[in-house]
Amino acid sequence: MSTSQALLALLEAEPSHGYTLKHRYDQHFARVKPLAFGQVYAALSRFEQQGLAEVVEVEAGSGPERKRYHITPDGVTRIDSWVLSPEPPTSYSASALFAKVSVALMSGRSAELVLDQQRDVHMVRMRELTQQRRAASPADVLAITFELNHLDADLRWIDEAGRRLDDLRRDMAGEAR
Repeated sequence: MSTSQALLALLEAEPSHGYTLKHRYDQHFARVKPLAFGQVYAALSRFEQQGLAEVVEVEAGSGPERKRYHITPDGVTRIDSWVLSPEPPTSYSASALFAKVSVALMSGRSAELVLDQQRDVHMVRMRELTQQRRAASPADVLAITFELNHLDADLRWIDEAGRRLDDLRRDMAGEAR
């Protein structure tokens, strides 16, 4: 999963300080290991340099200045492109796909479209692998079967996610508001 893309997407919901953004990221995406504050502030600095986010408020305090960032139209375009671009079908695409579905749901984009596009890409890859397997060596058959099984598991997850989108949409709307 692209941590920086997910952070940028979280800025779309509302302008945020780095501290708040880190906690929202951890809440939605860091199931095992929380994100380091340094990663958040480095990403925000890059977003600002690239014109994807801008500082909309600076608060003075007893410590360092607290900057509140807001996504720019170029940032929204970048998130649109990221969310709606299928992941290459690999055995580990599900975590990035989960993030894209979550961002789509939080932002009002079409999570159904994200899942449909990913399903299509997986199906193409599975057909390619099935064709390759016919003439493959025993070792290659084993490797191809491994990838096919992971793609099949991803497809089952895509189908289940599709069935749960309404529940997820309601749940995320309740968290964000």
